[in-house]
Amino acid sequence: MSAQELDLRDYFQIVRKRVWLIVSIVVVASILAGIYSLYIKNPVYEASTKIIVNQTPTQSTVGQLDLNQINTNIQLINTYKEIIKTPAILDVVAKNYPQFDITAEELLKKVNVSSVNNTQVMTLVVQDNSYQRAAEIVNAISLVFKQEIPSLFNVQNVSILNEAKTNPTVEPGPVEPNVIMNIAIAFIVALMIGLGIAFLLEYLDDTLKTEDDIEKYLGLPTIAMITRVGQEEGKGTETQAQLLSRKAGELEHVTATK
Repeated sequence: MSAQELDLRDYFQIVRKRVWLIVSIVVVASILAGIYSLYIKNPVYEASTKIIVNQTPTQSTVGQLDLNQINTNIQLINTYKEIIKTPAILDVVAKNYPQFDITAEELLKKVNVSSVNNTQVMTLVVQDNSYQRAAEIVNAISLVFKQEIPSLFNVQNVSILNEAKTNPTVEPGPVEPNVIMNIAIAFIVALMIGLGIAFLLEYLDDTLKTEDDIEKYLGLPTIAMITRVGQEEGKGTETQAQLLSRKAGELEHVTATK
């Protein structure tokens, strides 16, 4: 137990000896992360629509629920999620909406489709540096998907629940960058790096600096110590020695007795 306490005490001493190095690395990294998040990285906005896969009037009578059809629609969700991200849909969007000036490959990088288990609802999300552009793109993809599904599956069971608002009264804030999270990540990473550098420097430093180091690592007692005297201190000591020598030879310091 005593050895473990000694090790922990040594670690604490290492950290305390190089605390300013660690603090400097953490502060600089956090400031750089904040500057990058606020002034360098472009903000990213997000717009979304919801699409429901439901029954058509010809597939069930009014007032009745066909559970088998609902289960079929739920199973189709996974298929539809993949179809949205294929050229069969995205190529049509790029062709029908030239004002976006975007290719199907670029659309694929912007779009994300998700769904909640055991529901008939899909959420289509698009991210862009402009909220209005993101809203227009996601609405276009949803509309094209609804129009193209009947020709692909010979069914009409897709409806758009809600579209993204292209001109909201209050524009949503960006989803990226997350300034607080970026600074927190930079703080943790910089702290780990700072501690690593401190322990590495301590490991590479094999000099003995104190009496305790000599006794700890060599097991020998300290008989004497030679202190280093600076240049100014050396001159002062030499001047004092000359002054004492000169005064010792002066007559006024000699007393004659009978």
